[in-house]
Amino acid sequence: MVRFVMLLAAFIMLACAPFSYAKRVYTLEQAVNEAISNNYLIKAAIESRKAAIEGLKSAKANMLPVVKFSYNYTRLKDYPYSIMGGGYKIKMGHRNNVKWDLTIAEPIFTGYALTIQKELAALGVDISDVQQKQAVLDVAENVKMAYFNILLAKKALMVAEQNVKALGSHVRDAEKFYKAGLIPYNDLLKSRVALAAAKQKEVAARNNLRLAISAFNIALGKKIEADTDVVDVGVFKPVHYSLERLFSIALRKRPEIEALRLQLKSAFLGARLAKSSYYPQISLFATYQQSGKDLLANNNDFTNNHNAMVGININWEIFHFGKSYHDVESQYHKAFALREKIKSIEDNIKLDVKKAYLDLNTAIRNIKTAEVALKQAKENYRITNLRYKQQMTTSTEVLDARTYLTQAQTNYYSALYGYYMALARLKRALGER
Repeated sequence: MVRFVMLLAAFIMLACAPFSYAKRVYTLEQAVNEAISNNYLIKAAIESRKAAIEGLKSAKANMLPVVKFSYNYTRLKDYPYSIMGGGYKIKMGHRNNVKWDLTIAEPIFTGYALTIQKELAALGVDISDVQQKQAVLDVAENVKMAYFNILLAKKALMVAEQNVKALGSHVRDAEKFYKAGLIPYNDLLKSRVALAAAKQKEVAARNNLRLAISAFNIALGKKIEADTDVVDVGVFKPVHYSLERLFSIALRKRPEIEALRLQLKSAFLGARLAKSSYYPQISLFATYQQSGKDLLANNNDFTNNHNAMVGININWEIFHFGKSYHDVESQYHKAFALREKIKSIEDNIKLDVKKAYLDLNTAIRNIKTAEVALKQAKENYRITNLRYKQQMTTSTEVLDARTYLTQAQTNYYSALYGYYMALARLKRALGER
């Protein structure tokens, strides 16, 4: 009985305990993929593409035959009649009149308008593809920055924790030396003040990490307080590029320039579409119709109740005071404006690439410089701390050496993750994920 009660109590405790989710740890690729799948801008771009595809299908449907059906019922107050000689009235129709017809029409020449509209709709699909690609690149860059900011914030917290630990050890040494009468009281106070400042920086670094994780969660499309973490990037391996090759890649892949080139094609097609008004619009049609007094128009006492016809319909706007000409010229000038804009965008893209390229090379040099400085700062702190323990130097020297080491560590990690951020910006400048 006692065993049963204990098992029951354990079950109740487990049932009442809050359910906890395991922390999700992301690699960079996993983070980018999840952000892309969750981002509302990309979802909007996907829906826009679907709309463009439906528009293309609609443009193709315009080239197919059209079937129309019409039905009309009319009830007259009086019978229609005709007055003959002598004043006699002769009925000429029914009071109830029903008429329906079925028509099939097929455009056979529209001045190439339907063909051009189909090409424009196809370009619309291509443009929506490019817009989706641009959204993907923006999201990928954003989540990469958030990812590397977490890594940098974690290193900053690690440095702050190491600083607190080292200064705490130094304060304990200083307290021993003060009690032994080896150092003055103000040296001990300096050490304690430095430790207090280091603890404050540790709290700030911890908060910065929490904020970086929240920004990362937002970039992923998750709840801001989700328990997430990231995997470090591993060993630093610098990548070197040829600037001219980068220019070539960017001008070929950047979605902005792709979109403008497609818009330029669209503008020239718009001019051709405007030219279609120069030509006649020709279509064939076939109609079957019935008229009578009953609901199906089967009975007609005055004329044949059915008939059929085929024909050709030609509409041609011969003169409209130059409207068509001006419409065409307007489209051409829009195309010329886009052509000039493309040249400007190409220059801006090259400038973006060059800046990203220079930033990347600067980051590589900064890492090498920071590595040397970090080694020197570690050695300086080791020697100074050892000399202090032997009472061959002052607390001030130790605190300065620790400050130099902390700054060197911060500079190194800033340069390291600054390189990865610069690489992410270069990828975006090239039009690559």
